[in-house]
This record gives sequence, structure tokens and C-alpha cells, in this order.
Amino acid sequence: MSKKIVILDYGIGNLQSVAQVFAHLNSPALISSNRKEIISADALVLPGVGAFGHAMHNLKELNLDKTILEFVQTGRPLMGICLGFQLLFSESEEFGNHKGLDLIKGKVIKFKKNNGLNAEMKVPQVGWNKIYKPLIGNDNWHISPLKEIENMDYMYFVHSYYVEPEVTNEILTLTQYEGIEYCSSILKNNIFAVQFHPEKSAQQGISIYKNWIEMI
Repeated sequence: MSKKIVILDYGIGNLQSVAQVFAHLNSPALISSNRKEIISADALVLPGVGAFGHAMHNLKELNLDKTILEFVQTGRPLMGICLGFQLLFSESEEFGNHKGLDLIKGKVIKFKKNNGLNAEMKVPQVGWNKIYKPLIGNDNWHISPLKEIENMDYMYFVHSYYVEPEVTNEILTLTQYEGIEYCSSILKNNIFAVQFHPEKSAQQGISIYKNWIEMI
């Protein structure tokens, strides 16, 4: 029996590029904002590109914030990507202070050029960067969707803000940018989420989707 995968449509982000990966892997995904479709799914993808506050506004307007929380409580898999990763956290400082879904305790903060480390920091970070295992954090890389990814492999990033989780053992990978070490993916129970774009990260990125599908 095929697995019902729903990509959440809340009016923000490039949904088609994510959907194309699932189609390529012979696991077509449904793009939907319908509560019944989402709650009945075997797995849910929360993508996103854009501003945190705008995204949360859309989720609330469509009552999808509550639907996501309800879905997660079923124990079925949720994958967050880029802005979708950040929305899982408690709050963000992007263009003011905004409350997130609070599924992961922590906050979203901006790469700051005047942090004293590198006054010439380029923001946003755009391009390839390494992900690696934390010394203290989640040690389940080998049984996560990253299991075919090598330590220090490159993934494709596009972002101006990064997350600071409160609980270190939810951190699956770290990345460094201009002297700042930050969390680039998390694993918490049925939630797997990444700051980078697997769909833009060549074959390694495709393997992440493939492994996640197999775990549904």
C-alpha cells in the first residue's frame, strides 16, 4: 500500500520542487491545506521559504498551526525544511518578535555582521556548506534519514536566520558559517527537520527523502 504523504500548503514557499522529489522517488505527495487530508496522512512535510512572521500569520489564518500540532501528537512523521524547520521553534526575532509552533524549545536569531567575528559576513548564507555531528547532541545519525550521509558532507543552504535549540540532545547536525556554529538539523521523536534544502543538495539530498519515506 502506498504511503500518503502531504506537503503542507500555507501559501508560502516552493512546494513544487519538494513535490517533484517525491514523484521522482515513486512516492507522489499531495499538496494540501485541507485539515482532513493532513490529519489522515501517513507523513507530513512542512516546507517554506520567506519570512517567519508572514508564515505564522498564514498558518494561523488557515488554522493550520493547530492542525500541525494535532498531527504531531499522532506520532506520525513530520519533516520540516528551511523556514519550515524554523517554524517548529518557540520564537523568532525576524522583523520583530514572533511566536512559533513551539514543538522544539528554542529561538530563531539572525546572522549578525557586527558580531565581532567577521564584519564582512555575507547575509544571507547562500550555497554549499558542511553538516557534521555534534560532540554533545543526538547520536542517532545512523538511524535517521541522514544515515547515507557522511560526516562533513555538503548540503545547500539559503537563509539569514538560524536556530538555537534549548535541548542539546535534539540537535542532529551542526554547521559553521563565518565563525558561527549553529544547529542545521534536529531529530525529536517523530520530528525530523533541516535548515538546508535536501531537494537542492544533489544525490545526497535525494537520499534523505528516500530514507525518510522508508521510515514512514
